Amino acid sequence: MTSYTEEQIEALITRLPAIRKEIGKVIVGQQEVIDQLLISFLAGGHALLEGVPGLAKTLMIRTLAETLKLSFQRIQFTPDLMPSDIVGTEILEEDRNTGKRFFQFNKGPVFANIILADEINRTPPKTQAALLEAMQEQRVTFAGKTYELPKPYFILATQNPLEQAGTFPLPEAQLDRFLLYILLDYPAENEELQILKSTTGNQRYPLQPIYSGEEILLLQRTVRDLPMSEDLMMWVNKLVRATRPATTPSDYVKEWVRWGAGPRAGQALVLTARARALLKGRLSVLPEDIEAVAKPVLRHRILMNFKAEAEGIRSEEAVEQLLKEISVPKHHSHFA
Repeated sequence: MTSYTEEQIEALITRLPAIRKEIGKVIVGQQEVIDQLLISFLAGGHALLEGVPGLAKTLMIRTLAETLKLSFQRIQFTPDLMPSDIVGTEILEEDRNTGKRFFQFNKGPVFANIILADEINRTPPKTQAALLEAMQEQRVTFAGKTYELPKPYFILATQNPLEQAGTFPLPEAQLDRFLLYILLDYPAENEELQILKSTTGNQRYPLQPIYSGEEILLLQRTVRDLPMSEDLMMWVNKLVRATRPATTPSDYVKEWVRWGAGPRAGQALVLTARARALLKGRLSVLPEDIEAVAKPVLRHRILMNFKAEAEGIRSEEAVEQLLKEISVPKHHSHFA
């Protein structure tokens, strides 16, 4: 990787708002969702977007990909999709000079910098699991050989709500690989009116790419170098441990939660809080950064018990309760 000076790194950071501006040419509103996607990129993780059909999930991810100088592949997940359709397959070929036959690995669409896994919960678990190694190890093993995936590497998956017909719920092991679980809601009334006006005509807005792959990798390294106080680290650790019924001081968690978040949740909170600080133009983490990412980090890592499900209590409510009960470190409290 090319070495950069501090001034060049600062210049890269100042270009972050330009991504928002470019995406805003196509996507109306949804600023919090866009910020969470950018946080996922800066932290070097994968994101899962959930929302009913027609909320521009696919368009949002495609638009984000166009603002980066990275290769992009879209995979439409269907009930008949096979793992080889994602990873690739070996084809028997013949050397024209020697006549000798050999197997050649043809790479699948998973070999790109940005993968849009569209409607991931419409394909059976066997095919969903084909993404596990790619997501965690950033490599693919086929027929005993390992193939490295390009860097930076992002899988941005969309899914419709699980209660809709014809879907296969993602297993917990797969869900945990997603750094953030982002919920997409209906737009506000004025935003929906603007969508109607801007999407029913002939006008199209060309997008300008803002960052190269090397610059994204540098920003990811910068995120990991951002200072975070020992007090905030301890607060994150307390929050994560408090999601577990066996180690929580919270009566709420003991009553409603079946399984709490694992250590990966703490790592995700630290990384995404740092990424949010950078996105907001700061070089240090505040409690508000942790609070802002707590729900998308934890909502898919806390499993509510049967009693909670019967009462319609969601994991987000447990996160809200813990943020109230587990107090911010005292000398940080004026930022909260």
